[in-house]
Amino acid sequence: MSKQAPTVSISPLPAGRGCVNDVAILALDIPLFPVDRLMQLDTVAAARNTAAVRIGWAAIFLKAYALVARETPPLRSWLAGRFRQRLATSSESVASLAINRGDGDDDRLFFARLARPEATPLPLLQKSIDWFVTQPIEEAFKRQLELEGVPGWLRRTILRWNMRSTSPKRVTRIGTFSLSTLAGFSATNRFHPTICTTSLSYGPLDGDGHCLVTVIADHRVLDGAAVAKALARLEEVLTTEIVAELRTARPVPAGAAA
Repeated sequence: MSKQAPTVSISPLPAGRGCVNDVAILALDIPLFPVDRLMQLDTVAAARNTAAVRIGWAAIFLKAYALVARETPPLRSWLAGRFRQRLATSSESVASLAINRGDGDDDRLFFARLARPEATPLPLLQKSIDWFVTQPIEEAFKRQLELEGVPGWLRRTILRWNMRSTSPKRVTRIGTFSLSTLAGFSATNRFHPTICTTSLSYGPLDGDGHCLVTVIADHRVLDGAAVAKALARLEEVLTTEIVAELRTARPVPAGAAA
């Protein structure tokens, strides 16, 4: 048996790990907890399959959750301040959508901000998502790429300040909630790091139309019962308002703003 020790190679972090690592590090200071609900979404799947325009599941969940947040202020709130903590609430939702993009030989995770999904027609919301998925990375995620060039300690200081801020810019820079899913890979991520008060995730539908949906929440702002009620309401919105919109959805006219 060889007694030769294994060799170790050292290389720089892959491009794009900086901001992702920052979220993971800062999320350690937040008392996050997951709440699951197994939803019956066969009617949503049927309406989506027969819709006159392609609407992805991410757009469907983003709009449905934002509609729930519109009637549930804590889902649009966050803990602000450092020495004198208080609750800040945005008048509308901004979603932070995790998007995996190929960059050469590497996969990179980016965060797309989508304003007012509760008031955006599904076809237009899908068009916005498609823009982030298809546009050159340098154009679609310019600010995130700029932050990658900042030293890590300074980048995290900026992000931590934004997390505690009551400025309206906080909403557009971080979002009021996030969505991350691996359903497209036939997998489920039930407890990913987040710096938002809530983060939504869903798995693939099974043969009977069941879907495991998870909300990860900040325990400083929300308790488990409130999250469970929000999930129950989310299922209602998906199977009523979203189904109705899918059945009447029409393609976005050429030139319409995303």
